[in-house]
Amino acid sequence: MKWQIPLLTFILFAFNANVFADEKALVIVKDFKFIPQEITIKRGQTINWENREKRQYHSVWFEASGEEEPDYFFPDENYEKEFKQTGTFPYRCGPHPKMTGIVHVTD
Repeated sequence: MKWQIPLLTFILFAFNANVFADEKALVIVKDFKFIPQEITIKRGQTINWENREKRQYHSVWFEASGEEEPDYFFPDENYEKEFKQTGTFPYRCGPHPKMTGIVHVTD
């Protein structure tokens, strides 16, 4: 009977770790800023960038990784990206190069 409690605790912890890994992280795009500007997520997680500007379009471009600039997204639209590898990934807004952000992906 004593071994059941630690086993149950381990199972619940493992289940919760997988649930959290599937959750999407959120970055708000407002006032020509990525909020938060720097974010840390787990490998396998997705980030959702939401454009909350009134009129301005943006992009989330991982230019340093050699990716092509994705399509712009407009107010009340979003952009999502899943991160399958660990590392540090700087990005910027294509039309507004002073808007920058960093994604840290850990195991």
